[in-house]
Amino acid sequence: MECYFCQRNIKDIDFKETQALRKFISASGKIRSKKRTGICSSHQRRLARAIKRARYLALLSPTAK
Repeated sequence: MECYFCQRNIKDIDFKETQALRKFISASGKIRSKKRTGICSSHQRRLARAIKRARYLALLSPTAK
C-alpha cells in the first residue's frame, strides 16, 4: 500500500486544509498512527506538524466534539 500523499504527488502538507487533515484524526481527536493510515514516515511527521499547527491556530479542535 502506497502512501496517500506519495500517490497524489503532494510535496507539502498545508495546515490550512482542515478537511484533508481530518481524515487522519480519530474520533477522539488523536492523530492516527502511520500503521493505520498507511502513510510513509516522512509524510507522517509532516502531517503531525500540520495538525499541531492547525490546532494551535484553532483551525482544528484539539478534542473531539
